Amino acid sequence: MNKLFLYFTAIMLTGCSTVPITGRRQLSLVSDSQILALSEQSYSQYMSSAKKSSDKAKTDMVACCGRKLQKSVESYFISQGRSSELSNYNWSFELVKDDTPNAFCLPGGRIVVYEGILPYTETEDGLAVVLGHEIAHAVAKHSNERISQQYLLQAGGSVIDILMDTKSTASQAIVSQIYGLGSNVGVMLPFSRKQEYEADELGLIFMSMAGYNPDKALTFWTNMSKKGGSSTPEFLSTHPADSNRIEAIGNILPGVKSKYYKK
Repeated sequence: MNKLFLYFTAIMLTGCSTVPITGRRQLSLVSDSQILALSEQSYSQYMSSAKKSSDKAKTDMVACCGRKLQKSVESYFISQGRSSELSNYNWSFELVKDDTPNAFCLPGGRIVVYEGILPYTETEDGLAVVLGHEIAHAVAKHSNERISQQYLLQAGGSVIDILMDTKSTASQAIVSQIYGLGSNVGVMLPFSRKQEYEADELGLIFMSMAGYNPDKALTFWTNMSKKGGSSTPEFLSTHPADSNRIEAIGNILPGVKSKYYKK
């Protein structure tokens, strides 16, 4: 047991990094090179079958907005003496023909926007809300953090197996189920929501730095909340409830605008 304790202590002491701007400490057990290699592979596979938008005006808007936000991120890193970290990013901004109101960002900055989300963004400022949020996931290295969390949970599961080795098969099955449910609901899902709130905050900061009006975040998320969607309770969802997200954004907007917004 002492060896197990030392093992987990070593992980927590050596496998940590800090999220830019928010300063939150996070678990990081996977190298950037490993994550980026997987990201590039996934991106190539996705784009090989995805259908790019044929709407030039909207495609150009996504690319233009993305580049402005990219520059705001790069300027921040340079101002903080962290320009060497920019080599970890290979930014691209694609609009694909899909009616789903969605967008995603892979580690390293590969961002894909679905046409279906544009009616909710309404304007380029609204689009900056979405792109800023997705860029924030990449900058905060949330994917690395999630994978690291999974590694740690798997290791925790192994410890449970060791402790239950002398128990009956039925007891082992029950404990395994409890551990699985407890770790998922108690750790992984709330952690996902924490990342979403963090991406909201960082996204507002990045779009403000780029000259976009962060007030549009309230408009966008209000539009999204009106579309309806999953009835899954927030405590079993990876994303915050719309009402909670809107409230949180409203609370941090004054500080973001006064410190970062460049009209």
